[in-house]
Amino acid sequence: MGFELARVERLNLGLSAGAVAASLAFASPHFAGSMAAGAFLEALNLGVIHRGARKLFGGELAGARTWIGVFSMRFLTLAAAIFVTMQAGADPAALLIGLSIAMPATVIDAWLNRPPVVDPDTLPTLVEVESDEDAEYWESYSVWRPGRLIMTQRDDLMSEATAALAAEDREIERAHWARLHQQGPESSRGPEESDR
Repeated sequence: MGFELARVERLNLGLSAGAVAASLAFASPHFAGSMAAGAFLEALNLGVIHRGARKLFGGELAGARTWIGVFSMRFLTLAAAIFVTMQAGADPAALLIGLSIAMPATVIDAWLNRPPVVDPDTLPTLVEVESDEDAEYWESYSVWRPGRLIMTQRDDLMSEATAALAAEDREIERAHWARLHQQGPESSRGPEESDR
């Protein structure tokens, strides 16, 4: 079985080489060497993560415990390597930049190899098709529909209900005054007359 770099690893190496060459041209050799050391450590780290994930999802690893164990060992090894590199005199900023190149490489690789855009008309529908009657109902009454607040019909219904209640209140008041009028002349006077 031959050793082959994954597509994202090749892209990571290309970006790392470009970044190191640019830093060598525009900064000091010490800065470029520190960036190369960080890029080397991150290239190893990315390779281990990629191969471990392929084995885990391919069913070659025994389970999650093995993955967690390998992750812990990889993390500790990377931390020790960074510490040793810092103790050797690496520039911290350049080392950090070198360690971080895998992130844009991963994003660029995912963007370049994204799945094709599917025509929405060919996608399966997960909801029922709205009938014309339902659409008309929601166009008229729904205050929850984004960007729409159509209240004309509801306002008409509310004004009719308000008018009916006002008429009912007037009838109740007339009946009350009629009862008072039947009881005698003193109680038939309105409230403004009795205050005098």
